[in-house]
Formats: sequence, C-alpha cells, structure tokens
Amino acid sequence: MSNLFWLSDARMEPYFPKFNGKPRVDDQRVLSGIIFINRNGLRWRDAPREYGPHKTLYNRWKRWSDKGIFAQMMAGLAADHGEEKTVMVDATYLKAHRTASSLGVKKGGAGV
Repeated sequence: MSNLFWLSDARMEPYFPKFNGKPRVDDQRVLSGIIFINRNGLRWRDAPREYGPHKTLYNRWKRWSDKGIFAQMMAGLAADHGEEKTVMVDATYLKAHRTASSLGVKKGGAGV
C-alpha cells in the first residue's frame, strides 16, 4: 500500500514512555498505525500489516490514552511552536440516515 501514513518527526521521541525489560515494537511505527486507523475511521482489525499486529496497536492506544501520553504529546508540540491555545484533534463525523430530514414532516403534507 503506497498510501500508508508514516510518522517521520523525531520530535515525538521524548514523549514516548520509557520501557524496562523486553524491548517494545517500534513506537513510531505503532503511532503511525494509530494515526492511520483514527484518520481513516477503520476498525483496529483492519490495520495494514505494515504497522504491526492490530492487537499491539489497540493495546498501545489504550495504555497511552489512559496514561495521558497523547495529551502530553499535543501539549508539548504546541509549546514547541509558542502556541498557548488549546490543541484538539477531532476525527469524528456525523452521518445522518436518509430519512432524517423527513422526520419532522407528518403524512399528508403538513409540516410541524
């Protein structure tokens, strides 16, 4: 797949948690996979093999989210650029059902 996302920014390294014991799967590869999954709205199971096992991606996302690692990354990167605003990443979207626009219309042509 040529359209995979690869994080190449070395400024992320200081935000990765330190490990003790057995070496982990490459943090930048896993973070690239997490960003790819969230950006494209995929299920963890649908992650491309190049990012590693989907279970690893999910476990790292869950563990880092619970520890606030992503919030530290965003705050640190914003501070590097002199930003003092709130930084927020939102990958959600809403999709309305095709009948949603007609829910307020009663049968017989009279609207609410």
